[in-house]
Amino acid sequence: MPVIAVIGAQWGDEGKGKIVDMLAEKARYVVRFSGGDNAGHTVVNHLGQFALHLIPSGIFSPQTTCVIGNGVAVNPDVLLKEMNQLNQRGVDTSRLIISDRAHLIMPYHVLLDNLEEKLRAARAIGTTGKGIGPAFADKAARLGIRAGEIIDVDGFRERLRVILDYKNAILERIYGTAPLSFDQIYRQYSEFGKILKPYIRDTSDMLLGLRPDEMVLLEGAQGALLDPDFGTYPYTTSSSCLASAGSLGSGICSNKVTGILGVYKVYCTRVGGGPMPTELKDETGDTIRETAHEYGTTTGRPRRCGWFDAVAARFSSRINGFTRIALTRLDIFDAFPTLKICTGYKLDGNVIDYFPASVSALERCQPIYEEIPGWQSSTKNIRKYEDLPLKARQYVEKLANIANCPISLICVGPERDQTIEVRPIL
Repeated sequence: MPVIAVIGAQWGDEGKGKIVDMLAEKARYVVRFSGGDNAGHTVVNHLGQFALHLIPSGIFSPQTTCVIGNGVAVNPDVLLKEMNQLNQRGVDTSRLIISDRAHLIMPYHVLLDNLEEKLRAARAIGTTGKGIGPAFADKAARLGIRAGEIIDVDGFRERLRVILDYKNAILERIYGTAPLSFDQIYRQYSEFGKILKPYIRDTSDMLLGLRPDEMVLLEGAQGALLDPDFGTYPYTTSSSCLASAGSLGSGICSNKVTGILGVYKVYCTRVGGGPMPTELKDETGDTIRETAHEYGTTTGRPRRCGWFDAVAARFSSRINGFTRIALTRLDIFDAFPTLKICTGYKLDGNVIDYFPASVSALERCQPIYEEIPGWQSSTKNIRKYEDLPLKARQYVEKLANIANCPISLICVGPERDQTIEVRPIL
């Protein structure tokens, strides 16, 4: 069975949702393997425009089963609301399955997320305030509650009691806030358990019994440069965004993964705090933001915009092992007379071509740019690579050389069919 991981190659928001929605037409399963409802995937297809946060982007393909894997932190309240919204718009969510090993976001996670961010003050990370970080911290500290536990009402009662006593002590003694009600949380999550019980199962066992011709897509969240190990730590997310996490967060062993598709925007964006060497705090940055409507799917916050960063792109390709890449939002540059690509950094007077591990060093990096001409004609209706303007093809080929990986897909608009297929993803 072909297993393809679809990975964000920058700081997230690269257009993974569109890519997965399109590829899911040929997939048996789409598995979300990391993150939580801090992620937002915008999908535009024949049914309309949708903003997804937990449900995999393959939900619109009737033959595809969508799996929320064990590597995802699930807020049951958010999930049920998202399911209801999709059902109201005629999208069938009965094909959704939730791993019994997926950790749950609890009310104290959301509260602590916001209290901790407030305490950081000027050095705030810029989290979404959804409780994702505290939930993954509890997973590592063995204080988490998993989806399979809320359908065991007696076991859940005892586990919640112990954990909530500990969390309430933190809330009262450190933050000076009122304790949370055990009875209220227990009743609420027991009700969630009753509703979600038909969807919760051992997903890793299910994913092993596929025919050789059935494809699995592993849908990533956020982007490689937000990975807690290789990203701009501590300005990162809380679960791994890399291709290697696709195996761990889905239960599919790594030797079953047959391809890794890296998704790059033809420029860079970032939401929240942390260094971004090519950020444009000028009219050009504003133009990119407004032309592309670069505002967060989950938060609505304006995204920071900048030129394509080749240093970061090479680093991302290397740590993920991309076998193919997809380039999105090419049409945003249709009217630009010139474009820039960051080819290196100047750090403390020295030219470097690597992505520093130190966030302090990265904050001091000044981009070194190569300027190239734009194509100044519309690409929105082009569906064949050879029909792209010559200068657009030259720009695309330069980005492929930077990533050291062949291009499979080029997106020239948000619609599913606004895509140029250059070569197969495998």
